[in-house]
Amino acid sequence: MNRTFQFIIVFALLISSCFSHAVDPTNIYPKVKLVTSMGVIIVELDRVKAPITVDNFLGYVVKGEYNNTIFHRIIDDFIVQGGAYDAKFTAKELGKSIFNESGNGLKNETGTIAMAKENRPHTANRQFFFNLSDNTTLDPGRKWGYAVFGAIVEGEEVLEAIAKVPTDYNESMAWDDVPLKPVTLISATLLPAND
Repeated sequence: MNRTFQFIIVFALLISSCFSHAVDPTNIYPKVKLVTSMGVIIVELDRVKAPITVDNFLGYVVKGEYNNTIFHRIIDDFIVQGGAYDAKFTAKELGKSIFNESGNGLKNETGTIAMAKENRPHTANRQFFFNLSDNTTLDPGRKWGYAVFGAIVEGEEVLEAIAKVPTDYNESMAWDDVPLKPVTLISATLLPAND
């Protein structure tokens, strides 16, 4: 076996091990630490019931794509949504849209994390939201719902504080429910499997 071929094999194994650590298929309930400008939230994701959605979310996490983004939509007693814009409301790069796993049995209950989407069912991409109450209208029925893929295991009080941030109509974006003072997702980090 020549040296070039050996190098290619070693390099491929290194890349593979890095990726498998990031999105380890044996870790069926990975945890992600979200450091926000208002405190830390830790979510536990459910790869058993939402494998496509979890891997999609983790892909953005391990690439640092959620770092320094904002929660751009906050509606008390409903949702806190983010993941797509920086503090200047510049849209972050989108990956491919994913299959809607809203029929997985997980409900849009208080403290869960779900994927945002457009009106069409399979348009979830990078935006996610936290449910601030039991939002049964977001669950699937005769229509596709919003795919829940995990829940908060630490930092519920941080989410509750974020929910109370004053919001208003943002003229430059033509959006309602935008925080008057940015609430930033400083970093999102995949925790080691034993944490």
